[in-house]
Amino acid sequence: MHARFIEIAQWFESLTTDSLASVSDIYAADAVFIDPFNNLSGLQAVRAVYQHMFDTLVHPRFVVTNIVSDERQGFMNWDFLFECRNQAQKISGCTQFELNEQGRIVLHRDYWDAAQQVYEKIPLLGAILRALRRKLSLPLQNK
Repeated sequence: MHARFIEIAQWFESLTTDSLASVSDIYAADAVFIDPFNNLSGLQAVRAVYQHMFDTLVHPRFVVTNIVSDERQGFMNWDFLFECRNQAQKISGCTQFELNEQGRIVLHRDYWDAAQQVYEKIPLLGAILRALRRKLSLPLQNK
């Protein structure tokens, strides 16, 4: 595992509104950020995603559970913990990172199941999505 990815993981785990000032130490000016809700580029846009997270959620934080990397590309598994409507929430996912020659992130692509981990928790929409998931899944075969 490349040392730069350990530094990036530590930055994510200690992320606060104050540490957003150091986002340019982590992301390149032309960074691309993609997740189930966003597809944007540029340092200001990346900073805005994290600021929005702090503005809308209570006690958001990341816990990195695994890192696999070489010098310029890495994958980080994480749990995103926060409170919403006085309930503890957890979203688990993985991020693909690509670094430039200076070791800054030029591509940040999140992979996580928004349907199961967010939308299915919404009362009416959740019931529809859970029914759809059951309809599309393979039936268990008991032997």
